Amino acid sequence: MSISKMFSHELDGPGEKMDDLGAQEQAVLDLIAANPFAGQQDIATALGIARSTVAAHIVQLVNKGYILGRGYVLPASKRMICIGGAVLDRKYHAKKDLIFGTSNPVDGYRSFGGVARNVAENLVRLGVDVSFVSIVGDDETGRSLVRHLRDLGADVSQVITTTERPTAEYAAILDLNNDLVLGIADMEIFDLFSPSYLDRFWPHLASATWVFIDCNLPAATIAALMSRKQGARFKLAVDTVSSPKSARLPKDLSGIDLLFTNHDEANTMLGITDADKRLRPKEAAAALRAAGASEVIVTMGAHGFAVATESGVATMRSVPARAVDITGAGDAMIAGTMYKVLSGDPVPHAARTGALLATLTTESESSVHPDLSPRFLTAGMYRIPA
Repeated sequence: MSISKMFSHELDGPGEKMDDLGAQEQAVLDLIAANPFAGQQDIATALGIARSTVAAHIVQLVNKGYILGRGYVLPASKRMICIGGAVLDRKYHAKKDLIFGTSNPVDGYRSFGGVARNVAENLVRLGVDVSFVSIVGDDETGRSLVRHLRDLGADVSQVITTTERPTAEYAAILDLNNDLVLGIADMEIFDLFSPSYLDRFWPHLASATWVFIDCNLPAATIAALMSRKQGARFKLAVDTVSSPKSARLPKDLSGIDLLFTNHDEANTMLGITDADKRLRPKEAAAALRAAGASEVIVTMGAHGFAVATESGVATMRSVPARAVDITGAGDAMIAGTMYKVLSGDPVPHAARTGALLATLTTESESSVHPDLSPRFLTAGMYRIPA
């Protein structure tokens, strides 16, 4: 192959040019793709450049996610990485009207949760190539949580284990209507997820198609990731988790390709605390896009959601549900949307599938529907409002 042809070779497929690569970087990548066992001197000789220059280009290709470090292993296509919360969920369903200040009879249920973990499980059940990154305690809960995702098929090789804090826990008390009355959380372990950990798995991260993070991560880690993302090729999706945690995002949302938030969290991010001045979902979605996020989804539970893109802002209906337990519905909305985005669907269309998966999840006792599969999701498509 001539040097001129190597410069124009399109590794990602017809019509997809790697605009963030220089001509020499592209040529080096083409030679590696043709022969992953080529040595640096072989590449240097083929291109007529110094070996030290080849080494520098390879470092940049690793940082940008085009190769995965030693051995020049090329990344898989359409790979998703989920970073954030990994939690043991405890849910208590009231058997009678709740009375505060005394003991109440409940039905208890335990499962694995956490926004990023739930999103990862939904996606791996849908057949997506998923890596999960979080921090867990050196305890049986943490080991079981990681083992559960690994057995489903997720890559958990980058999960951090610490002896400083136990694995995170969340407890939810639900009333007779299955609505959340009180939620309590022990999440201090996530404060240990410092920006320095990004260096540990950056080549793994940079090679992804999409990276999803939740705001269980510390503000400094989120800021560092958003800053470093500018030199990588992955797209970034973010979920705000809660109104207090939404404050961990910077005011400038540039670098976020898709932002998931609910109506309350959106207004909190925009600094609106007066109930009389709250923006409607469409207005909030547009304002968050104006703050730098490329695309925004603002959810309203059973009342639907607003989607803001460069084409404008639209409000869409939720899928009617026979709800059993709403826990995990928002995470399912994210996963269903990302599943279709990874397939190439535009965000407004993908979000309709997200709304369907959210509804299907509320009709299960579990935070992730245990029967979820591509076929199961396809079978429910008729329920999406026209």
